[in-house]
Amino acid sequence: MAVIEITPEVGISEHELTFSFERSPGPGGQNVNKVNTRVTLHFDLARSTSLSNQQKGRIRNALPSRIGQDGVLRIVSSKERTQLANRRAAVNRLIELLAEAFRQPKPRIKTRPSASSQRKRVEAKVHRGTIKRGRRAEVSSEE
Repeated sequence: MAVIEITPEVGISEHELTFSFERSPGPGGQNVNKVNTRVTLHFDLARSTSLSNQQKGRIRNALPSRIGQDGVLRIVSSKERTQLANRRAAVNRLIELLAEAFRQPKPRIKTRPSASSQRKRVEAKVHRGTIKRGRRAEVSSEE
C-alpha cells in the first residue's frame, strides 16, 4: 500500500483515491475520439482514514469550491495526450492543493508608520490642498 506524501507530516493512502476516465476535449488528433484520456481524480474527504478531523476541516475551508455536497474532492486533468500522464498530473495537482491548504500563513507583525512617512503624508495633503485652492475662482465683494 503506497502513501502519497503531501507534507513531511501528512500522507494519503493511494487506495483512498479513485479515478474515472472520459474522452478528452484536448489534443490528440484521431486518438481523441477513441481513447478516454481525460482523468477525474476523486478523493473522498469525508471517509478518509489518513487525515484527522482537524486536517479535513482545513481542507474544507481552503477548497470549498472543489468539494461537492457528498464530501468528495474532484480534480480533472485533460492537458496531456495520454491517460497515464493525465493521471500523474491530477495526483500532482492534488498534492499541490492539499500542501497549500496545510501551509500556515505567516502572522502579521504590526508596525507603525515612521515619523518621516507621516510628515511626508501631511506635506502631500497640504500641497494638494494648495493646488485645489489655487483653482478656485476669486469671488469679489463688489458684485
